Amino acid sequence: MRVAILSDTHDHIPNLRAAVKFCNAYSVTMLIHSGDLISPFMLDILAEFGGAIHLIYGNNLGDQHIISQSCGTKFPTISHHGILGAVEAGGRKIAFTHYPQMARGLASQRLFDVVCYGHNHLHKVEKVGETMLINPGELLGKDDQPGFCILDTETLKVERIEVGKPFDEEISPTNRDAG
Repeated sequence: MRVAILSDTHDHIPNLRAAVKFCNAYSVTMLIHSGDLISPFMLDILAEFGGAIHLIYGNNLGDQHIISQSCGTKFPTISHHGILGAVEAGGRKIAFTHYPQMARGLASQRLFDVVCYGHNHLHKVEKVGETMLINPGELLGKDDQPGFCILDTETLKVERIEVGKPFDEEISPTNRDAG
């Protein structure tokens, strides 16, 4: 199973649209957003994804009321998990939070196969014990090349997908991180 991991979109419509377009074209079946989506209008773009979507808040909350109220109702494929989420995908237990310290703490508990996070906008894949810890980096593109990750739940390999320059919805696979 292929799972997309996104974070720190910060209302950048073209980059989120490019990520969703890629995911729909390349057999991704689940999308996890690790916070800082921001505005409720971004849900319209997320909902264009053809599979299940799991979303949490980050430190930039946006309109919490409208976002949480719309998930599962207006947008039936989007599940909102508050500040901490956990799902099972392809036989793997995956947790997601926005904050690196919380993610590291979750990973050290050895309850999950994978823990995802964001917040610092820095792409990083590492192991904490037997748990894979993934920060997909920012989708915004403020401090670094915008991108996201694809996790293969069977092999635990992680692929970083960069949204092309300029923001013209061209995206390409780049480095592959060992799992």
